[in-house]
Amino acid sequence: MFRVHLSHCSWDCTARRQGSFSTSCQSHSPLVMQLVIRRYCPSDNEAVCALFSVGIREHIRPCFHNAMTSPLYLAITLALCVIGYLLGSTLGAMVLLGVWVGLVYYCCYELYAGYVRERLRTDMKDIPGNYLSRPDDCFWVAEAEVDGRAQIMGMVAVMAKQSGKERYGELFRMIISPLCRRMGLGFRMAQIVLDFCKERGLSKVVLETSSTQMAAVALYEKLGFCHVLSHTKTEAPFWVVTLTKVTVLRMEKQL
Repeated sequence: MFRVHLSHCSWDCTARRQGSFSTSCQSHSPLVMQLVIRRYCPSDNEAVCALFSVGIREHIRPCFHNAMTSPLYLAITLALCVIGYLLGSTLGAMVLLGVWVGLVYYCCYELYAGYVRERLRTDMKDIPGNYLSRPDDCFWVAEAEVDGRAQIMGMVAVMAKQSGKERYGELFRMIISPLCRRMGLGFRMAQIVLDFCKERGLSKVVLETSSTQMAAVALYEKLGFCHVLSHTKTEAPFWVVTLTKVTVLRMEKQL
């Protein structure tokens, strides 16, 4: 179990060998939290699934914005407006534009909402069985007391994998509540995964994230992860992934 003190101000943290760290604020802040990072327990299920759903679905709007503001999609949007105008129908232009924008938004929505549905139906449905049944796997949550009630503020998981003679860890389900963003919690939880894998003699830690999640990519790069591969293989139909203009980034860090 790890105890973490977070506050909405600039702060310095000192990692300790036991896995805890403390913070010292450089300015006064109205909100101070003390979090405990611990292993998942069955009573966390509802809160963990809710945070997972919210954390993944929040990427729908940035995904849509990134797609629609790309040069190609701006050109398509303009072309549809011109075609509608040349056909002599303002209504026709608006319909064409609406269908195009609606299609792109649907694809962005389905990419992330569909991912949530599939995960809640599979591995997230049985977290103890999928992430806590083997000694080299683990699932952690960060818990804080807010308004006198314990709330889950973050999560992360790791699974040991085998490729030939190499054993490595794969990081999954990294979600941080908006209340604890930009306060170092994500960095600390990822570091727990790295320390856990190193202690078990795993050679590296790998993970996958989407190109939309730039804050996550920046965090992983700060931790020393390198981008090693890009692909578009997801559980969503190929045409959905293509229209969202999203790529999956594979990153890894040698231990």
